[in-house]
Amino acid sequence: MKLEAYQTLHCDAGWRRFSFLKLIAEDGTTGISEYNECYGSPGLTGVIEGVLEWIIGKNPFSHEKLSAELYARTRQAHGGIAQQAIAAVENALVDLKARSLGVPVYELLGGAVREELPLYWSHCGSYRLPRTAEMLGVSPLTSLDDLVSLGKEVREKGFSALKTNIFLFEEQPHMHQPGFARSEGWPALNPERRIINSLKEQLAAFREGAGPELEILLDLNFNYRTEGFLTVCRALDDLGLGWFEMDLYDPAALARIRHALKTPVASCESLFGLRGFRPFFESQSMDVAIVDVPWNGIWQAMKIAGLAESFEVNVAPHNFYGHL
Repeated sequence: MKLEAYQTLHCDAGWRRFSFLKLIAEDGTTGISEYNECYGSPGLTGVIEGVLEWIIGKNPFSHEKLSAELYARTRQAHGGIAQQAIAAVENALVDLKARSLGVPVYELLGGAVREELPLYWSHCGSYRLPRTAEMLGVSPLTSLDDLVSLGKEVREKGFSALKTNIFLFEEQPHMHQPGFARSEGWPALNPERRIINSLKEQLAAFREGAGPELEILLDLNFNYRTEGFLTVCRALDDLGLGWFEMDLYDPAALARIRHALKTPVASCESLFGLRGFRPFFESQSMDVAIVDVPWNGIWQAMKIAGLAESFEVNVAPHNFYGHL
């Protein structure tokens, strides 16, 4: 069998765009993967189309060999958009192989290990803030009372946990995300007292609605430096949260934060490959390793999960910006 053609497909999702890669084998078998280029990765479609030219006509079943070849060919542009392109190709190749064999992808990964997985409501409330609520056809969040109601909704829908970001209910309620240069606080990346006070109120409102048993996770992204993360997390460390999620590219700095807190730390969603994750495992930088499957590829993500197991670290699979 040979890989014969490909298509890149795009779907309007309101304030963002979902993108997909479709690979087509010579017998008509297809494989589909998801990628995203509208939040920090502009030009990814062109890179995907560029690297695919190197493997058209080759055996799509040999996804490990093809991924290794693409890694070697893009070695001088390691990580970033190049790796996201390789991952999109790898995921579509694995999907094509599974479809050709008539089995689900998890059978190619060794079969199901668990029949059930705990599920959390990610970015809970983030897209119900006024800027995007209308596109979703839901009432906008404008107050702490609305968060109480949302916490109750999460519990009633059967989720075991929710993960939220930093909300500020000011003149225009919005998500606080200075780490992405999308709100106040950039480029200083130092948390103001009002941010910490607002977070305490936000988390208390979610707890009131969600009840005592549901886990609450707080995603702090890249919003602060080491000092700022320590300031925020120490102020919230007695709230019994499921984890603080944060991202830093220095494993020693992240380890310092982790060892200063009682609450578990989850991190590493923005890392690529075994070489990217290994120093964080060696430094014991996190309690939970977040591995982004669309960025790393499902086959590579399994390798990273195996490395995590050798360091006795739990793994939470991640999809940066989509639903698949």
